[in-house]
Formats: sequence, structure tokens, C-alpha cells
Amino acid sequence: MVRERRARKIMGKTIYKIMAGDLWSEALRLGKSTGAAIDRRDGFIHFSTAAQAEETARLHFAGQHGLLLVAFEAADFGADLKWEASRGGDLFPHLYAVLDPARAKWAVPLPWNGGSHGFPEGWRDDLGKSP
Repeated sequence: MVRERRARKIMGKTIYKIMAGDLWSEALRLGKSTGAAIDRRDGFIHFSTAAQAEETARLHFAGQHGLLLVAFEAADFGADLKWEASRGGDLFPHLYAVLDPARAKWAVPLPWNGGSHGFPEGWRDDLGKSP
């Protein structure tokens, strides 16, 4: 019963991967990605929810240029996506599989603006279209 409620809760939820542009280009070229070095080291691909993405960018990507914000439908990953406690006890989506870039809903630049990354207007109001 609890598992069913949890499964219903993530259906339709958009999750986000902050990714270097060159890694995304390589993923598109190869048709797959094992993620960044930290993903490979940890054994899963790190994602964030809309509530977590800006803090993830601030903590792990500050000052980095050439990044993309890539959106995915959580339900598309099925049982390979696990929700696990991480920063502050929040549940973060972790993918225990190779990432298929064809599953992306959209990918947009995430420019560094000198003090923070510029998330695109409307990115949290995901309606399945590019923001």
C-alpha cells in the first residue's frame, strides 16, 4: 500500500540532470551515458527534483560554464530509479542504469551569471515543452 502510494506520487514527476555540455553531446552521439565522473564513482546517475536543482547547482557546479539542465520523466526509468536520502535527508532520484538521452524531455543551457546559474524562466512549470 505504501509502495503503491509512493509509485503514484512519482508518476508524472519531472527530474533534472545538470550536465556538462560536452558530456551531453557525447551521450547524444553514443545514444547512452554513464554520467559524469562522480556518477560513475558513486555507481548511479545523480538527478534532482525541481525543489533540489538550484541548490545542487550552487553546491556542486558553482562557477562552471557550459552546463545544461536536462529534464526527464521519473516514471520512464521504472525500477532503475531509486529515491534515496541524501543532502539534509531529502530523497533524491538516483538512476542505477545507463542513461538513454532519447528519454530527455528537453535540454537547455544553464549559464553561469557570475554568482549563480541562470535557470530558464518557467522551467519548474514543465508542461512537456521546452521552457
